[in-house]
Amino acid sequence: MAGSNRKQKTVRGTIASLGVTVMAAAVIYVFVPHDDHAPDIRPVDYSVELITARRAASYPVAAPEGLPAGWKATSVRYRADQGDFWHLGFQDPDGQYVAVEQSTQKRAAFIDDASQGGHATKMTQRIDGRTWTRWTGGRYDALVHEDGKGATTVVAGTAGFDGLTTMARALELKKTS
Repeated sequence: MAGSNRKQKTVRGTIASLGVTVMAAAVIYVFVPHDDHAPDIRPVDYSVELITARRAASYPVAAPEGLPAGWKATSVRYRADQGDFWHLGFQDPDGQYVAVEQSTQKRAAFIDDASQGGHATKMTQRIDGRTWTRWTGGRYDALVHEDGKGATTVVAGTAGFDGLTTMARALELKKTS
């Protein structure tokens, strides 16, 4: 009989410990502040990197001018040693991501990386006199433009083709000597 009593005490002790743990977790959850909203993203100033890229790159570098209100630049980088790689990331007014990327790297690998696994569709669209090919199926949708001089421009992101088109329409391609 002594073994049976010991088992009951062990079970009671386990249940009591579990109850205390659940109560402690509930108190922590209720009284510790937490915010379920996405963090507010601070815009970055990309003017210095843009000037540098436009002076150094072997192609006219793209950056938006006149985007609608609510677009925030979130990331920027230029890597001359990586095929004159230019990246400018944005958050659109709906909180979606849109990036402008350009490079003289091998086209297929560059587009695959920018679209994160996308593939070309047969659909093209004309935006401000330039022909863009739609890419889908990757993590990002993308619009791809080849300038015919060795540089590829990709506008990619989660904003859908309307958001990507808004960005592509705002792009100004310039080269500074």
